[in-house]
Amino acid sequence: MGCAPGRLEEKIDKKSFISINRHISNLQGFIIDPGMFVGKRKGEISKYYNLEFKLGQGAFGLVRAATSILTGKKRAIKSISKSMITNDMKDKTKFFSEVDILIKTDHPNILKLHEFFEDEKYYHLVMEYITGGELLDFILKRKFLTEAIAAKFMKQLLSGIAYCHSNNIVHRDLKLENLLLDSDSPDALLKIIDFGTSQIFKPRIHMTEKYGTILYIAPEVLKGRYNEKCDIWSCGVILYTLLSGRPPFTGENDEEVLQKISRGLVSFDRPIWASISSSAKSLLRKMLTKDPSFRISAEGALHHDWIVQNTSKPILDQQIQESQINSLENLKNFRAECKLQQAVLTFIASQIENKDESKKLINAFHTIDKNGDGKLSKEELIDAYKLQMGQNRAISEVEAIIKKVDVNKSGFIDYTEFIIASSKTEMLLCNSNLEDAFKVLDMDNSGKISAKELKGVLGGRLRAKEELWKKLINEVDENGDGELDISEFKMMMLKLIDAHKDVKA
Repeated sequence: MGCAPGRLEEKIDKKSFISINRHISNLQGFIIDPGMFVGKRKGEISKYYNLEFKLGQGAFGLVRAATSILTGKKRAIKSISKSMITNDMKDKTKFFSEVDILIKTDHPNILKLHEFFEDEKYYHLVMEYITGGELLDFILKRKFLTEAIAAKFMKQLLSGIAYCHSNNIVHRDLKLENLLLDSDSPDALLKIIDFGTSQIFKPRIHMTEKYGTILYIAPEVLKGRYNEKCDIWSCGVILYTLLSGRPPFTGENDEEVLQKISRGLVSFDRPIWASISSSAKSLLRKMLTKDPSFRISAEGALHHDWIVQNTSKPILDQQIQESQINSLENLKNFRAECKLQQAVLTFIASQIENKDESKKLINAFHTIDKNGDGKLSKEELIDAYKLQMGQNRAISEVEAIIKKVDVNKSGFIDYTEFIIASSKTEMLLCNSNLEDAFKVLDMDNSGKISAKELKGVLGGRLRAKEELWKKLINEVDENGDGELDISEFKMMMLKLIDAHKDVKA
C-alpha cells in the first residue's frame, strides 16, 4: 500500500465504509511528539549500551558516558539507585517528576532524554552526551566574560527558562554546574540539565519546599513561599558571576551567605564593575530584585536592551540569513502523508547530534522565535514569511504550514517539528539515519517491524488498541504480510524526498 488516502478508497465497499472512516479518524487523532519514544524499558542496560567512564556523581547515583550497541551513538547515562529512593515517597515522586518533565520538554537549550530503563537495582536515564563541560569550567578558565559572550549564554539560558515557565515548569536549581556547553567556545550551544528538583507549578499557587544551592537560592525560597521567579533570581546570580568572576552574595560560612541573600542587597562596588555597562547592571537589578512580584520575567529579560543589543546585529550574519531562508523554504515545501512517516521523522530529528548543520537550524529557529519562548507562533512565522512574499500570502502560507507541520496539535511549531520540516530531507533521510531508526523499531532484530513492536516503541504512553498499530503498518505495507522489512521501510521514507522535489518543481 502507498501513503495517499486514494489508495485506501479503491478497496472500500459499503460494509467497510464506517470502519475505514473510523480508522482514518483514529490516525488523525494519533498525536506525535518526541516524548512518545521515551517509554520505560525493562532489562539490563548493558545489553543495549557499553558503559564507559564516569562523568559525575550525585547523592542517588552516577552519570557515565556510554555508546549504543545498536547505533554506535554516544550518550550520557544517569543511573539512580532504587534503594536510595524507593523507601522515601518524596524522593520517588521527585525522580519520576524529573522523567515526566524531560519527556515533555522540546527546546534546543534543554538536555534531551532519549530512553528510560529499569532493572533490579537501578533506574537509568539515557540522555544527550554533551562534550564541552560545564559553564562553570568555562568561566574558571577565563575568570570573567565580556558582555557580548555573557549575553550569548544568557540568551540561551533565558530562552530555555522562558519555555519552561510558559509550560508551567520551574527548575529550582539553576547554577553554573547545571549548564553544559557542547564545546569550549564562546559560540557554544548551552544546555540546561538536572531537573531533579523541578516541578510542574500552578499559576498563582505558591510553592513551599526549600530546594536549591546556597549561592544561587532566592530569598523567598528561604522563607518557604515562592513562585517560578525563583529561577530568575538564580539566572541573575549566574549573570553577575559571568561578568565579575564571583557571585553576588559571599561570606565566611553558609549562614553569612544566607543572611546576605535574605537582605537582597546587590553591590557593584568592586573595581571590575566600573568597566561594565549601565545596561548590564540595569538587567541585574531587575533580576536580583528581592520582591519577586517586581522581579522581571524570563521573557522580559530576553527583551531587555542589554540582551538585545549584545546578541543582535544590524544585518544578520550571512550564514544565519541564508540558513533562515533555506529553513523557511523547506518548511513551506514539507510533506509527510503517513502517520508512520511522521513518527519516524520525529524519531530521527530527536536523535540528531549538535553538528554544524543542526546548529544552523537552531540559529534560524531562535531568529524566527522573536519572543524567545522556544516555540514558533503563527504570528512569528507570518513575520518571517512576509519579508519574502507580503502579508496576505504569508498568512495563507503559514496556515497551511501549521496544518502540515504541527503534528502534536499544540497550535505552535515546536522545536523538533521545526527541525523535521526545515531540514534538508536528504540529510534527515540519509541511509545511516534510516537504518538506525529501523533497528530501534525492529525490537527483536528479526529484520521486520511488526505492529507489536511499533506499540512497544511508540506506545509507551498511549492507551491504544492493537488495531491502531496494525493500521499504521497497513498504511505502508507493500507486500501485505502485516510487517515492514527494511526495503519497505526505506521505500516509505524515501518517497518524502521525491515528494519534496515535486513540490519545489
